[in-house]
Amino acid sequence: MDRTGHPDRRALLAGGIVVATVALAGCSSTSAAPSATSASPKARPTTPAAAFARLMDGNKRWVSGDLRHPDRDPDRRQLVAQAQEPFGAILSCIDSRVPPELLFDTGLGDLYVMRTGGEAVGPVVTGSVEYGPMTSGTPLIVVLGHQRCGAVGAAYKSIRDGKPLPGNLEAIAKALRPAYEQAVREGGADPVETMARAQVTLTAADLRSNQDLAPLVAKGALAVVGAYYSLDTGKVDVLAGAPS
Repeated sequence: MDRTGHPDRRALLAGGIVVATVALAGCSSTSAAPSATSASPKARPTTPAAAFARLMDGNKRWVSGDLRHPDRDPDRRQLVAQAQEPFGAILSCIDSRVPPELLFDTGLGDLYVMRTGGEAVGPVVTGSVEYGPMTSGTPLIVVLGHQRCGAVGAAYKSIRDGKPLPGNLEAIAKALRPAYEQAVREGGADPVETMARAQVTLTAADLRSNQDLAPLVAKGALAVVGAYYSLDTGKVDVLAGAPS
């Protein structure tokens, strides 16, 4: 100290330099460290069986809670900014509890996703489903229904009671009529669940056999799978078309 009892100025300056040096070193080491959430992207599955396995592995993680959240960081965003090659196309319901990217634990650029009430289809929806397989070689389509589907329930009651739904909701009921008719033929304790499953299998069969997708299916380049999601467990069960 100097004679007045104050710290020596040179000591203060030296101490400040040491602190600043340590702080800068800390910042430097932090910025140089790799992101804990970044991961090298896995190779895109190129066969129906490999794409299906990737999806179902993701669903197993969703059920168990052991999620990886792949393909969801800025590096992935940059990677797919100029071009995309999704390995699957999912046609699912609009239900807020059934987001395909979450329940299959996938990320940005992994899936084409089309969502309509009760998986109702028409020319625009069918064209959207066809887009991936026909333009970028997407090897897998999944039609995904789910437990307690409100759209299917509303359509079932509307058709059964002969009371059209309001507005454009009636278009959904009309699109689901074949599934309703199949459910009536099959019977069962829960006709709405039967109808929901019928909608999946009928829609998958129609896609599998349409004039544009059928040749891809025939040569083994594409699989069209019908599947059903449990709201209670988070598990996806296959109804038809799983690739071997």
